[in-house]
Amino acid sequence: MVIVLFPNNMSLEVIRLEHIRKSFHQNVVLNDVSLSFDAGEVHALVGENGAGKSTLTKILCGVYPKDGGEIYFRGEKMAFKGVADAQRLGIRMVYQELYLMKDLTVAQNIFIGRELKKGPFIDDKAMNQKTQELFDEYGIPISPSSLVKELSVAQMQMVEIIKNISQNVSVLVLDEPTTALSFKEVNDLFAMIEKIKAKGVCIVYISHKMEEILSLADRISVLRDGTLIGTLEKSESTRESIIRMMVGREIASLEKGEGVDEDSPIALKVNALETSFLHDISFSLRKGEILGLAGLMGSGRTELARALFGADKAKHMDIEVGGNKVHIKSPHDAIAHGLCYLSEDRKRFGIMADHSIYANEAISSLNDNTKFFLVDDKTLFGKAKGYQEELGIKYPSIFDPIENLSGGNQQKCILARWLLKDADIFIFDEPTKGIDILAKQEIYLKIKELARKGKAILLISSELEEILLLSDCVGVMAEGSLVAILGGEEATQETIMEYALRRK
Repeated sequence: MVIVLFPNNMSLEVIRLEHIRKSFHQNVVLNDVSLSFDAGEVHALVGENGAGKSTLTKILCGVYPKDGGEIYFRGEKMAFKGVADAQRLGIRMVYQELYLMKDLTVAQNIFIGRELKKGPFIDDKAMNQKTQELFDEYGIPISPSSLVKELSVAQMQMVEIIKNISQNVSVLVLDEPTTALSFKEVNDLFAMIEKIKAKGVCIVYISHKMEEILSLADRISVLRDGTLIGTLEKSESTRESIIRMMVGREIASLEKGEGVDEDSPIALKVNALETSFLHDISFSLRKGEILGLAGLMGSGRTELARALFGADKAKHMDIEVGGNKVHIKSPHDAIAHGLCYLSEDRKRFGIMADHSIYANEAISSLNDNTKFFLVDDKTLFGKAKGYQEELGIKYPSIFDPIENLSGGNQQKCILARWLLKDADIFIFDEPTKGIDILAKQEIYLKIKELARKGKAILLISSELEEILLLSDCVGVMAEGSLVAILGGEEATQETIMEYALRRK
């Protein structure tokens, strides 16, 4: 296990990119990008979805060939023919989607392809021991002999990082590493990153979360429309300056609303909801109200959303919609009663990846736009095109596959689906997960607008700032129970975390 160290000169330049260009067909993704990465630094890459961050790092890691420009490694010009060339120089990447063998042990995953052997046999004992040494060094409380499928997302993330740094590594690219992590898990990851950085490894960090970038990064490079706008030192970086560089203009701040009228009718009433994991969940949601739902990963937030939408089976569920008792046993039932659900996992439960944008938006409204057993495509198409402009969805053609869009535009398409359906109760589960600051702001404004129009909204988010900014009151989940509903001045980050950490 080798980690490249530069103890005498921690500011030594490891990688320099000069005039990098990349296009896909007629679409210019990177245009004349030049920047450098130093040993022992965290260098953040930020920009809107589609700004070119992922393409740049994939060129850096040998995944994509560059169309023009030069790559220098420690001053020597390099030509990467593939990932193996970059990995031989210690350039490695941890992707958003983790590539681990879930039926193998932690140690087997870390040493996969380079197993330790005793004679002709794989030496699991030696691999467990070496893995434990690494875990002890980085303070990771995981057993090397555990199966990966038994781990949490945060633990899998750390195993993936250890797998990469247990080999020759000079540059480690982390792509949105905190997307599915809780507050505590993020802090654990940051402590791990600091230890890796102290060994002289350059960390290239991609994230849309401003608070993380400002806390962690030594330098911040901003991309916009495939062009490098500039690189900021930590001392000169502010949230406002970074956002201004990202979007090319000031973004108006979103002010917290005055709350919902107490006389507003109840849109959704839930009594004693029980599943195999959830216990005695009861709450009411008024028309025009935004109820934020906070809690740690695994607290039951998504399970509650899926149960309300009929996607997961409930042992007991007494629900009233608009004052009428209803039975929801499937998503079809939920949609029929005016509920909609934007899942936290767009790829698995939100989009039909290989279908068109139009098909993804229209799928839930086909029955409502049918005449004489035929879909009224003209009317439905006109409505869908209308939401393109209203939501600011960017695409060349509405008949393009939705998988070609950025995450923010995919999320807006799913929102358009439920606006076409004219749902009354919106369940947003991590609505801004993995999308950029401008797309976040646009979705925030749309959520607020929906509430003003009388829609009832259940908002689930791991970002407490988001919850506090948008919500009229905040429910806190812990171990499958709704342990508190906080309103007004009661709802602070400290109070929410205090309830979220409670145990039975």
